[in-house]
Amino acid sequence: MSVRRGYPSDLTDAQWALIEALLPEPNTDGRREKHPRREIVNAILYVVRAGCPWRYLPADLPPW
Repeated sequence: MSVRRGYPSDLTDAQWALIEALLPEPNTDGRREKHPRREIVNAILYVVRAGCPWRYLPADLPPW
């Protein structure tokens, strides 16, 4: 897997440490999560910051 480039809207490690505790625990009964939660939050922040539609997300972020 290639390393994705960072965006200005990405969370820093310190910001992620604060937010991670607020997210619910992953459900262990079903299938595993396909994308890391941090990448999903980064994608949400990208859309909010850039003001672009979900479908315009860059290919290196999780798909809309």
